[in-house]
Amino acid sequence: MAASMLPVRNPRTGEWDHEIPITSPEDISSITTALRAAQAQWVAMGASGRAACLNRFADAVMAEVGPLGQALSIDTGRSTFAQFEAIKSVELIRLWAERAGPILDELAGAGQSGQVPTVHYQHRLIPYQVVAVISPWNVPLLLAMIDSLAALSAGCSVLLKPSEVTPRFIEPLQRALDAVPELAAVLRIVTGGPETGKAMIEQVDAVCFTGSVKTGRQVSQQAAACFIPAFLELGGKDPAIVLPDADILLAARAIIRSAIGMTGQACQSLERVYCHESIAEPFAKELLAQLKVLSLTCTEDGAGDIAPLIFERQVETIQAQVDDALAKGATCLLGGEPVQAGGVWYPPTLLTNVNHDMLIMQDETFGPVIPVVIYGDVEEAVTLANDSAFGLSAAVFSADTDAAKAVAERLQVGAISINDASLTGIVNDVEKNSFRFSGMGGSRMGPAGLTRFLRKRALLIQTGEPAPVQLFSDTAQDTTP
Repeated sequence: MAASMLPVRNPRTGEWDHEIPITSPEDISSITTALRAAQAQWVAMGASGRAACLNRFADAVMAEVGPLGQALSIDTGRSTFAQFEAIKSVELIRLWAERAGPILDELAGAGQSGQVPTVHYQHRLIPYQVVAVISPWNVPLLLAMIDSLAALSAGCSVLLKPSEVTPRFIEPLQRALDAVPELAAVLRIVTGGPETGKAMIEQVDAVCFTGSVKTGRQVSQQAAACFIPAFLELGGKDPAIVLPDADILLAARAIIRSAIGMTGQACQSLERVYCHESIAEPFAKELLAQLKVLSLTCTEDGAGDIAPLIFERQVETIQAQVDDALAKGATCLLGGEPVQAGGVWYPPTLLTNVNHDMLIMQDETFGPVIPVVIYGDVEEAVTLANDSAFGLSAAVFSADTDAAKAVAERLQVGAISINDASLTGIVNDVEKNSFRFSGMGGSRMGPAGLTRFLRKRALLIQTGEPAPVQLFSDTAQDTTP
């Protein structure tokens, strides 16, 4: 029986010009069984053996960088970033190949109990057999690899489902994977929509999910019912605080890169800006000047700065938030309406006279909109920045690094860029956690990105006499002097 198929849309043309098969629950069950069988040999290879396989995989992916970049470009409507994403994935493979061994060596160990000196212990690191990775549509390859590579380096096997919205990179990635049979046995790719993801969770030992809070809740609830851990990287509503002494040119440039780059379709995009009243006017002018020179890529030659929206229905969310803000008194200095040209583009949009009664300051936008709030003192700025259900990351700008750090320490988020923005998007080796509804579970960055896939088994070796049975007896003892 032929597999059911899902159509895939081209965000630049708006045409449904591709399709992928839907992996059935029965196939997922048999694939998971095969992954469990292969994982035993994978973990037995040790860190050095796995690193050798990963380095061969990096070579194979490098050979497919052109096709990967092309596939990513079609699916996302981005060209420059698509090539960057493909190259960055190769770097990430080599990073884990190099670092996994030392991390595992540091974790494993032996010693003596401080509580019971006659007991010596030895630790064994036990990876989860099969980890499900359900990755998002906004950075399709790199966000699939971040979780998968760490799990593989820990000794797990991986069942990967890329987003059905941006799946074209799977074909060249599979070719690279087939060049390393040992790795292909423990990294299997399945395709489909939400039902495929649900079927995966029922078969695995841990799940990594990157996506919306709404879907993340569903994943965590299903994982809890299956009694497996869920590592969730969810939405953001990242704030930027511009202090009175900030370099206005630098701050504007960094904020625009974060908020408008990738069309605002990144969880760590800055979506709220708080500027001190003393510099509000020149700062708004600088933002406007820098935004005005950006252009959409909807021309015939595709030249420009702002790519189309990948997921066409996202325009409904963006426009609803902009309309709500305008209805409640916000001023739109630039943009504010989508452009239809086959696909859907949303121009850089700058809003002022914004307040926290507006949806644009509360709900994740995931689009190229910069709302600016003017504050009077640092206490107000911190209070407003913390007035959010999210806690992914933030940015603080000041000529005084110590002053910026003092503000950063008070923000309820997992990472703060000082005099820059969205540094977590390029710095993958520094551990940080997501606060509030922005995530759950161990950090995907730094050593914790690997150690979250390991459990510790302790061998407790008694070198003295076991405790006497009377110590644990309920027999009454005569304690009369």
